[in-house]
Amino acid sequence: MLVHAAASARHRAACRRVAGRAVALATLLLLQACVFVPRTVQVYDDGCQMVTREAVLEVQTIGIFQQCHNDGCRAALVAAGVVSAVTAVVSGSLVVVGNVVYWIEKQGQCRRGD
Repeated sequence: MLVHAAASARHRAACRRVAGRAVALATLLLLQACVFVPRTVQVYDDGCQMVTREAVLEVQTIGIFQQCHNDGCRAALVAAGVVSAVTAVVSGSLVVVGNVVYWIEKQGQCRRGD
C-alpha cells in the first residue's frame, strides 16, 4: 500500500509539471510580448460640429519567442507578463486622464447646433 501511495504521489507531481508547462505555453502564445500604448486620434463630433481628440489604447507586439529553453523560457514568460501588465496599467491610466482632459477641452469649445 505504501508503494502504491508513493507512485500515486509521483504521478500527481508529474501531472502538475505537465499542467504548469501547458499553462506557460498557452500564456506565451497569447501574450507574445504585447505592450499597450496610448495613442491620440481625431474624431468628428456632429453635436459640436468640430473635430475633437480622443485617447485610445493600442496593443502592439514587440517580439515573438522563437528559441528558448527551460528556465530561459520561464524567465521570458515572467518578463513578458510583467511588461504587459505594467504597460496596460500605465497606458490605461494615461488614456483615462487624456480623455478627461480632451472632454473638458471639448466642453469649452463646443458649438451646439439648435
